[in-house]
Amino acid sequence: MRPFHLCLPLLLASATCGTVLPAQTTPSLAERFGALETIRQISLSPDGSHVAFISPRAGSGQTLYVADVVNGGLPKAVVNADNKGEVLNWCAWATDVRLICQVRIVIDDAGILVGFSRMIALDSDGKNFARLTVGANSRSLGMVQDGGTVLDWDVANKPGSVLMTRTYVPEASTGTNIAKDDEGLGVEIVDTRSLKRQTVERPRRTAVEFISDGHGSIRVMGTQNYDSDTGRVEPEIKYSYRKPGSRDWEPLSVLKLMGAGQADGFNPVAVDSATNRVYGFDSEGGYLGIYAIALDGTLAKTKILGRSDVDVDQLERIGRDNRVVGASYATERRTVEFFDPELKKLAGSLSKALPGNPQITFVDASKDEAKLLMIASSDVNPGMVYLYTKATRKLEEVLPVRAELEGMAMGKMTPVSFPAADGTMIPAYLTLPPGSTGKGLPAIVMPHGGPGARDEWGFDWLVQYYAARGFAVLQPNYRGSTGYGSAWYQENGFQSWRVAIGDVNDAGRWLVAQGIAKPEQLGIVGWSYGGYAALQSSVLDPNLFKAIVAIAPVTDLEKLREEARDFSNYTLVDRFIGRGPHVREGSPAQNATSIKAPVMLFHGDKDQNVGIGESRLMASKLREAGKQVELVEFPDLTHNLASRAARARVLADSDAFLRRSMGMPAN
Repeated sequence: MRPFHLCLPLLLASATCGTVLPAQTTPSLAERFGALETIRQISLSPDGSHVAFISPRAGSGQTLYVADVVNGGLPKAVVNADNKGEVLNWCAWATDVRLICQVRIVIDDAGILVGFSRMIALDSDGKNFARLTVGANSRSLGMVQDGGTVLDWDVANKPGSVLMTRTYVPEASTGTNIAKDDEGLGVEIVDTRSLKRQTVERPRRTAVEFISDGHGSIRVMGTQNYDSDTGRVEPEIKYSYRKPGSRDWEPLSVLKLMGAGQADGFNPVAVDSATNRVYGFDSEGGYLGIYAIALDGTLAKTKILGRSDVDVDQLERIGRDNRVVGASYATERRTVEFFDPELKKLAGSLSKALPGNPQITFVDASKDEAKLLMIASSDVNPGMVYLYTKATRKLEEVLPVRAELEGMAMGKMTPVSFPAADGTMIPAYLTLPPGSTGKGLPAIVMPHGGPGARDEWGFDWLVQYYAARGFAVLQPNYRGSTGYGSAWYQENGFQSWRVAIGDVNDAGRWLVAQGIAKPEQLGIVGWSYGGYAALQSSVLDPNLFKAIVAIAPVTDLEKLREEARDFSNYTLVDRFIGRGPHVREGSPAQNATSIKAPVMLFHGDKDQNVGIGESRLMASKLREAGKQVELVEFPDLTHNLASRAARARVLADSDAFLRRSMGMPAN
């Protein structure tokens, strides 16, 4: 095999992306690690000549850039999103000169945070702006929160048009003869320039999802009933399908929802028109796998990929028709099993050709797939975006994912396991400071969020910052994590909190027993459910951790339930949290008197996932109990605190807090 030709960055003379990022004078370590990704999202034009990428602005907001990857040159700013609560979520190419972007917005409606999405279209030079989403008007009897989803990017005989969903709301008839009673989710062909619309699927009140075959034909529909009095959805989705050339819907599967992304039953994801099958996820023996069901009337089901140790939980897709090319799962590292022989060979060769044997992720392709956009990353490498040209076998650097961290020494992330109190071996990842001996260190246990999630091998800015500051960091995939099958998931990390938090605490004990951590310098840091676990760990064992940092944490399970009361998913949230003694016993705010360690809390006041009231309640309860607590609030920020200034403050303040609480020098 001929070697790959690895070139210098296409867009800039150096890989520091100085024109994209705001100028800084000697940024601190916290500012470098707290900076948002230089490349939040990137896409390749159909002809493979240009990329469009979203990068953070100097203060807040984002900028869409377009760059020529054939002739080179500096990226050109196309459009900014910098209003409060407004996020430029993603942008992709409708044609070689026309882009579609999704903007997400959070507003405060009489104390209730409501999220909206809107789809816009614009030329690659920023001109001819248009809104694709049809919103509500003065006669509308409801609001349009969902701005639509693009199902197909190329519509036959309609260049520049896309197939996308639309939410319809009925209109009042008083004083007009043109009121409409259409309601629910439908599908349209939309011309991105003229905005001419053609109905493909009339709206249905119960429709929640449509899946096309990638070539303009809707083949699968999901419907979900709801209570007409409360508006709350029922905990199951019924899927139907169409045979080729038919307009009749026939039953496919029923998906029972259990909350936090967990479900039981066949969950269809993608239709392959060539084989007339639908790919999706289903469980066998307690583990998720990839299955395909024939859409010819037989519903013949074939197992494509499954394992008996971990879930196969991702379907790998590529190209403008989102064709299925493989599936992936995470053991110690994520592994992709390519169904496409060419991509399988290419991914292996590319990984070997690059230093450090990084993971290869294909993120986009030209229309003919002659050019591929990919990211190569690892535990010690935040990632580099590359463009690969098949004809010349040329691999060219485009831009680094995190420019501020270029050349920074990182800590190696090592898969380990430790015994829980009942003898169960808990998988985890241990990151040591660069150059450390791994003994007698200040250490942090960092439980992941979710709880319907898991940690994986790869770059983590939060972990690497603390490692750079001299801390050993252990990330346990406690029982209650996803990815290890239904038995490991238990009843979820709230209802089975004693098991989940017990595993988290055993992670800290293991660090001490191995001599990695000094017992008097052991802290815990977590975000979201991880913040909940950090607080609840001290309820279970008040003497173990000497400092607690909780970012956007759940602190009271009953309050979390109440936050969902005015939303359609209340029934799902209610079932997920459950009823019984665990609600109070598993709420750190209701057990604040048990917590001994000093606590630092961080929270954004536009957080829709976990309301800021959770942290305010926790701080209040701790103060009432005479405990030491600090609460830092960030105005206009959501759950992920997507602001370089906010993240830099979280890092710097938490580091100083941990050192102060553990009796360490500030250095």
